[in-house]
Amino acid sequence: MAVYTDVAEGELSAFLKLYPVGELLSYKGIAEGTENSNFLLHTASGSYILTLYEKRVEKADLPFFLGLMGHLARKGISCPLPVTAHDGSVIGTLAGRPAVIITFLEGLSLRRPAATHCGEVGRALAELHLAGADFAMRRPNALAIDGWRKLWAASRDRADEVEPGLAAEVDADFADFERNWPDGLPSGIIHADLFPDNVFFLGEKLSGLIDFYFACDDLYAYDVATCLNAWCFEKDFSFNVTKGAALLSGYQSVRPLGEDEKGALPMLARGSALRFMLTRLYDWLTIPDGGLVMKRDPTEYIRRMRFHRAIRSPLEYGLK
Repeated sequence: MAVYTDVAEGELSAFLKLYPVGELLSYKGIAEGTENSNFLLHTASGSYILTLYEKRVEKADLPFFLGLMGHLARKGISCPLPVTAHDGSVIGTLAGRPAVIITFLEGLSLRRPAATHCGEVGRALAELHLAGADFAMRRPNALAIDGWRKLWAASRDRADEVEPGLAAEVDADFADFERNWPDGLPSGIIHADLFPDNVFFLGEKLSGLIDFYFACDDLYAYDVATCLNAWCFEKDFSFNVTKGAALLSGYQSVRPLGEDEKGALPMLARGSALRFMLTRLYDWLTIPDGGLVMKRDPTEYIRRMRFHRAIRSPLEYGLK
């Protein structure tokens, strides 16, 4: 459950009076998500999402995230917009947490996306990259290689409890990344977390992108690699090349990848798989059962790391 901070009805009603959203009619917690507390609000003027930012999100980063959402929306990207309070502010305080109200997007996240949906995601990702190119604010990727090293330092001693031999395996990956991580590829604003639960669909058409709280400046192709990991593997850990081809084709219909970006995909996909394995591994080993953060099994990303390690050509992802 991703409601880590509860909110009393009276406290919420008083908070909403600061915003042009009307009287509270009802509200409920939203189970999806792992980082923040989210509530669906129904008010006299419509539906909204209330987010309380927990300790994992730095308050200093919120102007970047919220400013980016506004910028992308003005460029035609379907994403939520922060609601401005009567006093002109966007970030408030509720239950001792930074709090923001954002507009509600219609649509459903998919449990079993098809190749058609993957194509839509690829296209939307490329549109996001182009739309964010002139966003004035900057934010380094806190979960690039240096960030991975910090997570690994806190997890390495117990890594073999999760998978025998994992410590040596990841040490070798880090050594390879230090020597061969791609440099000089096209970069700019990336989403960095465009998983199925952060994309809404109405039927087969993509209706919106949400959850920009890992957005940052990094390689565009790294964002593509993250989507290959998030959208194109099946429950048995096999890579679905039909989905991969659809995602890459959708992306390249808007922003064609350079040859250097294509060649870097196996390394970038390996790194992306390691990044998501490490955040899951850290939580798996350090957070007690029943804790406030939703724990996810890291082993599926260990399997992805091994798949990418065996790739000999980016054509194996479905590139055409």
